[in-house]
Amino acid sequence: MVNQSNSYSACTSFLAGRLATTDGSTLIGRNEDSRAAWPKHFVVHPHHEYSETQIFKSMDNGFTLNLPKVAGKYTATPEWTDKFGLFEEDGINEFGVAMSATESAYTNNQALGADPLVENGIGEEAMVTVTLPYIKTAREGVNYLGNIIEKYGTSETNGILFSDQKEVWYMETAAGHQWVAQRIPDDAYAVVANQLSIQEIDFDDNENFMTVAGLADFVTQNHLNPQTTGFNFRNIFGTNDLSDEFYNNPRVWYGQKLLNPHTEQQPQSHDLPFIRRAEKLIQVDDVKQVLSSHFQGTAFDPIGVGDARERTQYRPISLAKTQESHVLQIRPNLPTEIAGIHWLAMGVAAQSIYIPFYAGIKDTPANYKRGSETFQPDSAYWIYKQAGVLVDTNYLEFGSLLEDVQAKVNQQLILNLHISDKMARTLEGKQLENYLTSQSKQNADLGLQSMQKLTAQLITKMTDLSPLNFKQDMNL
Repeated sequence: MVNQSNSYSACTSFLAGRLATTDGSTLIGRNEDSRAAWPKHFVVHPHHEYSETQIFKSMDNGFTLNLPKVAGKYTATPEWTDKFGLFEEDGINEFGVAMSATESAYTNNQALGADPLVENGIGEEAMVTVTLPYIKTAREGVNYLGNIIEKYGTSETNGILFSDQKEVWYMETAAGHQWVAQRIPDDAYAVVANQLSIQEIDFDDNENFMTVAGLADFVTQNHLNPQTTGFNFRNIFGTNDLSDEFYNNPRVWYGQKLLNPHTEQQPQSHDLPFIRRAEKLIQVDDVKQVLSSHFQGTAFDPIGVGDARERTQYRPISLAKTQESHVLQIRPNLPTEIAGIHWLAMGVAAQSIYIPFYAGIKDTPANYKRGSETFQPDSAYWIYKQAGVLVDTNYLEFGSLLEDVQAKVNQQLILNLHISDKMARTLEGKQLENYLTSQSKQNADLGLQSMQKLTAQLITKMTDLSPLNFKQDMNL
């Protein structure tokens, strides 16, 4: 049985339905949290039609799967090395489907005893790679991955996000072969933080719930339901311990606090709802705010005004171990190539900039495909990471400089999208693909150049902060 303490990511996820947003977009997003210095790349896999069956074999745990001969084009953020697996994590495919995987979670011992994890089953490392190129709707994505899990088992407990222009789905795996998925209501949102989150399952509502075949019988036969009525997936398969109170629950609490500020809840509560209706319509910037947050405005902010115990009491949403953060936006009433926006922030979300890349691009900028575990000045990951490291040396003084750059660039990026959207609507085919690629590169260059200028400014300011400085008495 796989040791779940070795889960690769400790992420925070966000999902919102189309009627919950200001412009009718569906939104899914996640911070990929793993290591403080472990670069991600950003790539586009082209459409492929093979004459022979392709075989996927995981470098992580040996999971092997025969793949369909036709693979759709998709964006992805793989690791800088495939030595330990691909971990492509997030992307949008040519059919307008977005996927983010995974939100690592935990299954309780009773359920694991009944259905152990499968050591060479599918895990986070493989999920995007073997699913996203082959699905044409979010709902189909759930079924497609669910069939793989039923047949081959899974090595981990995970949450997976899917969306298209109409629907948003959150899927959770538990134990070796069990899974459920819930459609996020069109007028609602959800925040998830490293725990099984889906609550009551309605087995008669096929429009809004999907599950592995025989789930209810499995639970009954193994006496797993602690409640006398209902079928609460979180309570049946999940955990409920101190790590939730200090590591997971507070992140859900704060995400919900940002969008429902008048709802009174406690950070450590085990009863935070999975589904919420926000007090106002949600914009992309609201999702960015959630994913880049660290308990601002509370005593629990690590760089805030609380006492030493309070500032370190809870694990924040945005932290130094974030490799990349993404928001996958599928906009309504637009062609697939234009509708999908892959917002990508390299490194720590709180210290980075979310750059919009059209789903219809044919390639990514060269510096988004560079970077290894040692600092590299022409790597997009490391350019953002370097600025963050410098800000860390004196956050109270330098943080405002970073925030000014982030605000200015974000405003320009929004303006750029308005302009490029209008032009893109007049193009098609290769002309459209080339234009979207060019505009996305310009957006990426704007972010990188702004961070490089900030880095130069920070280094200049830091030259006068040396402990070897000496202030001479003017009377001497």
